[in-house]
Amino acid sequence: MWLFTALALLANVALGSAASQGSKAACTDFSPRDIPGVSVAATTHFPAHARVDISNLFSSVNTTDLPAFCRVELVITTNATAGSFANTEVWLPDDWNSRILTIGNGGFGGGVTVSDLAGVALPQGFAGVSTNTGHNSTAVDGRWAGPHNDNAIIDWGWRAVHLSVLAGKEVTKQYYRASPRKSYYIGCSTGGRQGLKEIQLFPDSFDGIVVGSPANWMTHLQPWSIHMNLNVLPANSSRFIHADTWMNVIGPEVMRQCDALDGLKDGIINDPRACSFRPETLTCRPGQNTSTCLTPDQISALHRIYADYYEADQTYVFGGYQPGGEDAYPSGLVGSPPFALPGDWFRFFLLNDTAWTMDDYNASVITLGDKIDPGQSNAITPNLTSFVGKPHHGKVLHYVGWADQLISPGNSVHYYETVHEFTLGNTTMDVDDFYRLFTVPGMNHWCASIPYRCKVTHGSAGGQAANAFGSVSQAPPLSFDPEHNILSALLRWVEDGIAPSTITGVKYRNDVPGNGVEFTRPLCKYPLTVRFHGGDPNSAHSFECA
Repeated sequence: MWLFTALALLANVALGSAASQGSKAACTDFSPRDIPGVSVAATTHFPAHARVDISNLFSSVNTTDLPAFCRVELVITTNATAGSFANTEVWLPDDWNSRILTIGNGGFGGGVTVSDLAGVALPQGFAGVSTNTGHNSTAVDGRWAGPHNDNAIIDWGWRAVHLSVLAGKEVTKQYYRASPRKSYYIGCSTGGRQGLKEIQLFPDSFDGIVVGSPANWMTHLQPWSIHMNLNVLPANSSRFIHADTWMNVIGPEVMRQCDALDGLKDGIINDPRACSFRPETLTCRPGQNTSTCLTPDQISALHRIYADYYEADQTYVFGGYQPGGEDAYPSGLVGSPPFALPGDWFRFFLLNDTAWTMDDYNASVITLGDKIDPGQSNAITPNLTSFVGKPHHGKVLHYVGWADQLISPGNSVHYYETVHEFTLGNTTMDVDDFYRLFTVPGMNHWCASIPYRCKVTHGSAGGQAANAFGSVSQAPPLSFDPEHNILSALLRWVEDGIAPSTITGVKYRNDVPGNGVEFTRPLCKYPLTVRFHGGDPNSAHSFECA
């Protein structure tokens, strides 16, 4: 973690000098007053480089590499009538940068995201806030939601985050005796959904948000997930594709057909939309070993997997997989056993039927899901004017990996374009002035493989990609400056009016910073894409956005 330590020393320079100080004495004596529905469970001061070993069902951290801080554990009443509550934590650095950062969750995760409080908020001087969303669980276990536990689903859907934002701001204000100068948010997957939901419902909560591959259309994401499973399952069917076939047969052929389209053969497809992958080239010849080729049923399955999902009445449901992430796809939605989360959503969130299986799936559940919207968790409103317009002028930085194996990158593009369309049709604003989407070639869903920081319970590694650029559940960026750190880029946009046009990501060898840099790449603002223009293929300077 030597690189992380070195970067932390520069963080306050990049983000602005600290405005207020905390201390062991301040933490020990701290008892916030007059915050309705909020009680303090514990306060603990950790000196700089003390052992911080904290874990829950969703997230964990075990490090001696943090600055001094005060950990405040809160219990927040979410519904007094029902007696429900959320556990929320506010981590208050002794050297505070005068800003507050709320951090999201992932999947159904019921646990404070301590890994990112430690990995993102504290090293950059933020007061950090995170909640367990009102329950305790892993990211893929939805049994807590039902049957008929609607109150808990609402907590998860939006309420626990919102109440935690309010409590976190007040706790921070009372601790430092100064209000936070700015309020920010960062999260990916469910965390991305949470950020979008908050600005849609409560536009004054944040001045800017970073969201990655958001699960913001839950009532379509989960049917699509089942649809993807059913394209190949059951595992004994003629259409099932084994992981070895994905990695050793399909993946190499995708690269053979499309890798060079961006000007460089490097195992990364910079814009998979330009790849018209033809799986028919892998058709088994008579007598050929079927582990080295594809049957007609497998080829048909691939066409459905890589296609947008429309129902029979031409209702658009969701995007498909994109060529270029074949190593990760069997650990996503096209492997066996199937990814557990979608089934739990149907059983416990929507249908309240514990006997439901994916074999019971039909298109009627899409309509039902849209009608019920369990927990009001959808965050698909295209009208962001209350957040981004006068006088608030909020900003959104959104990123997505083109090789996402759990949420189609098409979902991010779809939501961005709905906001773009609404903005053009109903306002005089330019979407580029408040919302920018960055695509990451080759990056998988949510979490890079970081043994010392990332406890992954529902994803896989970060892919062959420049997958570290300052967001949650990533290795640290090369620098905390706005060119390399998406959070710093957001701050500079909000506070200085300088919008990012590119962000430089880094791929560490085996995704471990101590192993050194494998390559850097620019992340381009959609709809631009990365092109190689010559030079060192491992340097971002050899690429352009075009």
